[in-house]
Amino acid sequence: FSTHRVFPLTCLWVKPVTDDSSGLYAIKVTCPEESFTLVASTPQEKNKWLRSLNQAVDQVLGGGGQGSSPGVTAMSRTTSYTFTIDDRLKDAQYVGSWHAGRVHGRGTMKWPDGRTYKGNFKNGLEDGYGECLIPNRAQDKPDTYQGQWREGKIHGFGKYKYASGEVYEGCFCDGQRHGYGMLSSGKLARTSSSVFIGHWVHDKKTGYGVNDDITRGEKYMGTWLEDQRHGGAVVVTQHGLYYEGTFKENKMIGSGLLISEDDTVFHGEFSENWTISGNGVLTLANGDCLDGVFAGEWRTGLKVTGTYTKPALEESDSRERNILHLGQYVVPAAQRWTCVFGECWSRLGCDAAGRGERTTAWESIAVTITTARRQSPDLSKSQSKVLESLEFIPRYGEPVTTENYDGTRRYLTKACETPHHPLGWLVETLVTAYRMTYVGVGSNRRLLQQAVQELQAYLTHFYTIIRFLFPGLPDDGGIIPEPPNSNPSQSRRSSELEHGVVVVSSSSLLLPVLLPRLYPPLFTLYCLQKEQEEAQYWERILRLNKQPDQSLLSFLGVQEKFWPHWMSILGEKKQIVSSSKDACFVSAVETLQQISTTFTPADKLVVIQKTFEELTLEVKPFLDGDFLWCMDDLFPLFLYVVLRARIRNLGAEVSLIEDLMDPNIQHGEMGLMFTTLKACYIQIQHESTT
Repeated sequence: FSTHRVFPLTCLWVKPVTDDSSGLYAIKVTCPEESFTLVASTPQEKNKWLRSLNQAVDQVLGGGGQGSSPGVTAMSRTTSYTFTIDDRLKDAQYVGSWHAGRVHGRGTMKWPDGRTYKGNFKNGLEDGYGECLIPNRAQDKPDTYQGQWREGKIHGFGKYKYASGEVYEGCFCDGQRHGYGMLSSGKLARTSSSVFIGHWVHDKKTGYGVNDDITRGEKYMGTWLEDQRHGGAVVVTQHGLYYEGTFKENKMIGSGLLISEDDTVFHGEFSENWTISGNGVLTLANGDCLDGVFAGEWRTGLKVTGTYTKPALEESDSRERNILHLGQYVVPAAQRWTCVFGECWSRLGCDAAGRGERTTAWESIAVTITTARRQSPDLSKSQSKVLESLEFIPRYGEPVTTENYDGTRRYLTKACETPHHPLGWLVETLVTAYRMTYVGVGSNRRLLQQAVQELQAYLTHFYTIIRFLFPGLPDDGGIIPEPPNSNPSQSRRSSELEHGVVVVSSSSLLLPVLLPRLYPPLFTLYCLQKEQEEAQYWERILRLNKQPDQSLLSFLGVQEKFWPHWMSILGEKKQIVSSSKDACFVSAVETLQQISTTFTPADKLVVIQKTFEELTLEVKPFLDGDFLWCMDDLFPLFLYVVLRARIRNLGAEVSLIEDLMDPNIQHGEMGLMFTTLKACYIQIQHESTT
C-alpha cells in the first residue's frame, strides 16, 4: 500500500456498468482526474458494493445516506477539489459545480501562482462567460479579463485589462485578439497615449482601423498589415493638416495629397512621414501653382525646381478645386467596418453575411436576450422590461404589409436600444467607431464627405441584416402594398406614396435609430465646412434684423396684403405699428426655430412643412378662401420668416438635409419646401443690407 491513493467521497461518482456481454459484474468509479472499474464476483455482490458506495457518497453530500436505490446519487453537485495530476490544473483549487466527475457549471478555480478564474465551465474547461485574473510579475500587478471563453481559451467578445495599463475590448479567437476590437494605451497624462479601433488578425492590427495618437495629435484612418500602417489612408493633425495617400511599413511612401489649414495643396510623391521627395504640384490658396521636383519636410521647408504659374481669371475658386482632389486614396466607405458587421452576423449564428439559417438567427437572439436577463442583475426596470419584450420572436416569415410594418419598425427600435441584442450591439459599436473617427482631431472639415459616405454605408450594411431577419421587407427603396381591405384614405407618413403603397428605404427605417447618436460629430463637420458661408449669412441676419417688421417686409418685397395689422399678446389683441419688431408671423417663426432641435432629415422636413402651414394659417384671414400660393408671393414672405427665426447654423442644416434626405421625397411637396428654404439661405448670403 505504499502507493495508495485517497479519493474524497464528495468527488466520487459511482454507476453500474450496463454492458453484460463481457460476463463481468462491474462498477465504474469516476474521480476528477481518473476513473477505474471494480469487478464483483456475483450480481448480488455488485449491488451490495454499489449500494454501499452510493450510500457513503450520499451521506457525505448530506443526503441522509439511505442508498436504497443503487446509482441514484446526484450526477450534478457542488463541491471543492484540489487537482494533483492534470498538468494544466496541477495544485489548482476548485469550488463549484460538477457533473459526472468533471468541472461543469459555475465555479471558481485558483492556481498556486495567483491565477484565478470565476465563471462557467463545460466538460472540465472554461466555457461561456468568465472573469480571470492573471499575475504579471514584471509589472507587479495582474492582468484581468472579463468575457467569453470556449474550450479553455479566451474566445468571443471580452475586455482585457493589461498590467501595463492597456485595455482591449473586442473579439478574441483561441486566446488571440481577432476581429473587431479597441485598444486603449496609456492615459492623457502619460508620454504615450493612443487609442486604436479596428480589425485584428491573430493578435495584430490588420485591415481597416483608426488610430488616435493623442500624444502626437495625429489620427490615422486607413489599412494596417501586421501592426503597421500599410495601404491607403487619411491622416489629420491637431494643426489642421490633412493627408491622404499610401503607406508602406508605417511610412508615407508613394503618391499622396497634403492640404494645410490655409488651403495650400500639395499633390505628389512622399518618401517618409511628412517628407516630400519627387515630382509634385503645389497649389497655393490664391490659386498660384508650382509644378516641379520637391525635396524636404513639410514643416521645415521645401526645395523646389520647377515652374511657377498664376491661374487665369476664368478659373474657378481654388478651394473648390482642392475639394475635387479629396477621396482618391481613401478606403471606400463600404470596406471600412466589415469586422463590426461580421461580428454581428456571427452573433446571429451566421458564418458570413447572409450565410446562415434564419431560424438559427432568431434562436440565437432569443438565447442572447434570455441569458442577458439571467446574468445581468444590475439591469434597471426599464432595461429588464425592454429585454422581456424582446424575448418574444416576431412573425418574421410573414409578408410585410402596411398593416404590420409599424410592428416591425417598433421591434427594431426596441432591439437597437439595448446592447444585449445583436442589433443593439451593432448600433452601439458603430456609434463608438464613428465618434472615434470624427471627434477630437477628427473634427476636420475635409472629412465631411467621408463621414457622410460612411453613414450611408452603415445604412446599406445594416439594412442587409434587417432584410435577412425580415425577408418580407422589399429591397432598399422598394414598396409595400397595403392589405386588400385597408382604407387608402388614412393619413400617411412622408415616406409613403399614393395608390396604396409605402416606400421603405434604409434611410427612412434606420436613420431615426442611428442619426441621433451620430449627430454631434456629423453636424460639427457640417458647421466647420460651412464656416465661412455661415459667417457671411449671420452678418446679414444681424443687420437685417435691426429693422422693424414693416420696414423689413417692405425691403423684402412682401405685398402689403400679406402684412399683419394685429398681434396677440397673452390673449390681448394689439395693433402692429411701424416700430413693432418680431410681432409678425410669430407662430411660423417659432415653428421654424424647432429645426435646430431635430436630428433626422425627415423630422427637419416636417418642421419646414409645419412652418409653411403656420404661415398659410396666418395670412388666410386677409385673403379669399380659394387662395393658392404662387412662388412670387410665397418666397419673400418665407424669407422674412427665415430671417426672423435667426437659425445659427442654417447652412449646415440645409446641407445635412440635402445629403441625407430620403430620395423618394426629393421631388414631392416636401422637396419643394426644402428647396425654398435653401433658396432663402442663399438669398440671405447675397442680400444687400443697404
